[in-house]
Formats: sequence, C-alpha cells, structure tokens
Amino acid sequence: MGNRIYGCDDCLSACPWNKFAATAREMKLQPRADLLEPPLANLLMLDDAAFRAFFSGSPVKRIGRDRFVRNCLIAAGNSGDRTLAEPCRRLLADPDPGIRGMAVWALARLGGLETARESLSEETDDNVLDELMRAEATT
Repeated sequence: MGNRIYGCDDCLSACPWNKFAATAREMKLQPRADLLEPPLANLLMLDDAAFRAFFSGSPVKRIGRDRFVRNCLIAAGNSGDRTLAEPCRRLLADPDPGIRGMAVWALARLGGLETARESLSEETDDNVLDELMRAEATT
C-alpha cells in the first residue's frame, strides 16, 4: 500500500483505455485544491464530523472515516517520518479497535512503541493486543 490512502491511482495508470483520455476541462471535474496534497498529520486528526465536512462532495467520503484513518496510519507507518508519531499516538484512544491496532503498527514503525504500551495498559480488544504483541516481537 505504501503511501496510498484512497483511490484508484494504480488502476487508472494500468488501464489501457486511459491512454486515450484527455484532461477534463469542466470545472466540476477538476480536483479541489484542498484535496490535492493535504498534510498526513492533518488527516490523522480527523474525527467523524471533520472527515465528513472536509470530504463533503468528494467520493472519498464513501470509504468512511475509520477506514480512511486506518489507511492514513498505514501511510504514516510506511513514511518513516517520526514527526507523525504523535498524531498516531493520539489514535491509540480512538473508539475503533481497528484504528487503535493500526496505530500500534504505525508507532512500531516510527519508533514509538513504548508510548503504545503505556497508552494501551487498559486495552481489552484481542486484535489490538495481538497487534501490540506482534509489534513487540519484531522490535
């Protein structure tokens, strides 16, 4: 997945029909400037209301906040950018266990596993605890 968060970039690049595609001229088909390259740290901070507001009118909204933030955590972990450890750490308290588990994974990759251990001392979700054990075994 690398640094991909959402979209069909690889599919669009591989599609043989796209070699015939022309750049759209209609304004409604142009990308929104605020969606071109938003900082990953900002995307990691989106709660459900902020996610819905930011992606209003965008197909990104279809993925839902939890899966989107999970994908942002994967991109953060793969980035190697240790400045993203703090936004990832905050997600250890997220209500969604999938996000908490992926936050553990990202923190392990960014050198913040110790913070994850401390923050998850009361964790009860088996999947999150399994992610923590896998992360501890590989570090």
